[in-house]
Amino acid sequence: MKATDSPLLPFIQAAPQFIIPIYQRPYSWTEKECLQLWTDILNAGRDDSISVHFLGSIVYIEEDLSNNSKRSPQLVIDGQQRLTSVLLLLAALAEKIGSEELVDDFSEKKIRNRYLIDRDEDGDRQFKLLLSKGDRLTLNAVMKQADMPEGHSIRVKENFDLFSRLLEAPDTSLEQVCVGLSKLMIVDVALSRGSDNPQLIFESMNSTGKELSQADLIRNFVLMGLEPHLQTRLYEDYWRPMEMSFGQEAYGAHFDSFMRHYLTVKTGEIPRIGDVYDAYKSYARKCQKDGIEIEDLVKEVREYAKFYCAFALGHEDNGTLALAFKDLRELKVEVSYPLLLELYDDYRKELLSLEDFEAIIRLIEAYVFRRAVCGIPTNSLNKTFATFRKELRKDRYLESVKAHFLGMRSYRRFPLDEEFKDRIVVRDLYNFRSRSYWLRRFENYGRKERVAVDEYTIEHIMPQNENLSEAWQKELGPDWKRIQETWLHSLGNLTLTAYNSEYSDHSFEQKRDMEGGFAQSPLRVNEFLRNAQEWNEAAIKERASTLAKQAALVWAAPILSEDVLSSYREPSIPSPCYTISDHPHLLKGASSILFEALRKEILLLDPCVTEEFLKLYVAYKAETNFVDIVPQASGLLLSINIEPSEVRDPRNLARDVSQMGRWGNGSIEMKLVDVADVKYAIGLIRQALEKQLDGDE
Repeated sequence: MKATDSPLLPFIQAAPQFIIPIYQRPYSWTEKECLQLWTDILNAGRDDSISVHFLGSIVYIEEDLSNNSKRSPQLVIDGQQRLTSVLLLLAALAEKIGSEELVDDFSEKKIRNRYLIDRDEDGDRQFKLLLSKGDRLTLNAVMKQADMPEGHSIRVKENFDLFSRLLEAPDTSLEQVCVGLSKLMIVDVALSRGSDNPQLIFESMNSTGKELSQADLIRNFVLMGLEPHLQTRLYEDYWRPMEMSFGQEAYGAHFDSFMRHYLTVKTGEIPRIGDVYDAYKSYARKCQKDGIEIEDLVKEVREYAKFYCAFALGHEDNGTLALAFKDLRELKVEVSYPLLLELYDDYRKELLSLEDFEAIIRLIEAYVFRRAVCGIPTNSLNKTFATFRKELRKDRYLESVKAHFLGMRSYRRFPLDEEFKDRIVVRDLYNFRSRSYWLRRFENYGRKERVAVDEYTIEHIMPQNENLSEAWQKELGPDWKRIQETWLHSLGNLTLTAYNSEYSDHSFEQKRDMEGGFAQSPLRVNEFLRNAQEWNEAAIKERASTLAKQAALVWAAPILSEDVLSSYREPSIPSPCYTISDHPHLLKGASSILFEALRKEILLLDPCVTEEFLKLYVAYKAETNFVDIVPQASGLLLSINIEPSEVRDPRNLARDVSQMGRWGNGSIEMKLVDVADVKYAIGLIRQALEKQLDGDE
C-alpha cells in the first residue's frame, strides 16, 4: 500500500479513469452530505487563512497492470461517494461558469476536459468516472449534458440538481466555489495488486459522511475476491436483479433487515442489526467449508429476497396472498418475517398449499392483534417467531402451526375468545396504533366487493367534546360524565363515516336520521345504529358486545380437537407436589419475614409470573425460571438466572456461581438477610425477568 497527500483536482486529472467495481454500493449520498460538502468548499473558498481542506481518502487498485504505453483504469475501493459528489458539482459548475476563466484553470472547457470527459475516447472510455450499473447511465448523461435515461438514478439526479440550484443562488460567488475546490486535499491510497487485501482495507475504512451499511459490506465480501468473469456473472445474474427488485430507495432502507431475517432462518440465531455482516461472514464460511459454492449462496439470497419483496414491499402477484400480506404490513408485524421467509420457501417448493399459507398468515395476524388488544407485552415476539420453525411438521403444516399457537403459555399465549372479547370491549381503540387497520378489517371481513375504508373517517357516536350539549347529557343520563370518560374511545362508540363534519356534535337521533346519516349508511359497522332508538351506556355496551363477537371471527383463534392437541404435547411425568409447608424456614422467623416481602414484589413484576414450590427451593417463572429462592435458617439464597457479564450490580452483592455446583438455575447468587435489601434484590431479579421476556431485543 502507498499513501500520499494529494490535491484532489490534480489527482482526478492525472488518473486515466476511475471505475466503481460492480460489488460496490450504489451512490448513496443524500442532500445532507452534499450540503456539508458544499459548506466546506465555500468556507475554504472564502477564508484566505484556510490553505487546504481535507476531504478524506480515496483508495483504489489498478484494474490491470500498467506499463509505459498503457495506463490502466483505477478501481475505487473507498471514496466513491466523495469523488462522485465532487464531479457532480464540477459538472454543474461547468454549465454555470461558461467560457470566461473567473479563476485560473476554471472555465467550462477546462473543467470538462480535465475532470469529466476525455474527448479523445469513445464509449465508456470517455468518462472520467464510471459508476456501477444502477447509477452509470445517469452520471454519463449528466457529464454529456444529455437527457436523463429511463429509470434514472434518483440520488445522482437529485444531487446534480441540488448543486445547480446552489450555484444559481444570488449569494453564491462562483470565484469562491472555484477557490474552495482548488483547496480540496485527499489521501491518495494506492493498493498493490496481489499483496494488499482490498476486503480487509474496505472493512476498516470509515467513509466520510455516510457509514457503510451491512448490505455494502456483504456485497463486497461476496463479490470482491472473485475472478473478474465470475464476479461479473454473479452480479449480473443475481445481485443486480435483487437490487432492482427492491428498488433504489427500498434497497437502502430494507436490505439490512432482510439479511437479518434471512440469517435468523438459516442459523436459528437472531443477529443484532449492526452485526449482520459478521453473522453472514460466519454463515458463508461455514457453508463453504461444507462444500457449498459461493454461487449457490448468492442464488439463495436472491431467492429469499424475492420472498421478502413479496410480503414486505407489496410485490406479491397472487391477490389472496397480497391482501393478507398488506394486512400484516399495516399491523406492523415485522417480527414474523423470519417465519414468513420459511413459509414462502416451502410454498414455492409446493410443501405448503396456497390455502394453508393464507390461513397461517391470518393466524399470525390474529395472534399479534389479539395480544395487542389484550395488552400482552410484545418483547418476546422476535424470539417466538424466530424459533417457530422448530415446531413445524411439514407433513401436516397448518395443523402443527395451530398446535404450537395453542400450546404457548404465559406471556407467549394466543389469547382465546373469552379473554379477547372481554378486552376489546373496553380497550381504547381510537388511540390504538393501527386503528385504520382494524376498522378496515372489520368492515371488509367476508366481503367480495371491498369497501375503500381510506375514504372514510372515524366518528365518535357520543362526541369527544368535554362540554357535552344538554341534549347529549339528557341522552346519557345524570351519570353522563363517567359514561363519556369510560366509553368515549371504546369499540361500541366508534364507527366510520364520510359525513364527519356534518355530524359534528349533533344528537344521536340527528346523526341517525339526517341525509347520509347512520340509517342510510351502506357500511356494516353501522348496521346496529340504523335501528337504535337511543344512545346511552346500555346501547354502547350492547353494540360493543355484538362487534366483539364479530371480532372473534375476523381475528379467529386456531381450533383443534383435544385428541390432536395431545399428540403434540410432551408426555408429562408425574412429580411430587410441594407446598410452603415443606420449607420450615419459610414458616417462621426472620427468613419467613424476608420471604413474604420478597415474594410479594416478585409476583408484582409481571402478570405472567408464576410461583412453584419444589423440594429444595421456590421457583419463579415467566416461561422458564428467572429466580429461585433457596430457604436458609439465616436468610434467603437467591439464584438469579442471568449471565454475570450482563447484570448491573453497583453494590456488588451478587457473586458469579456459573462454574460452581449450586441449587437453583441461576448463574449469579445473592444472599438476602435484611429486609432493607429487598428492593435492591428485586432490581437484580427484574433484570433476569426482562432478559427472558425481551428475548433477543
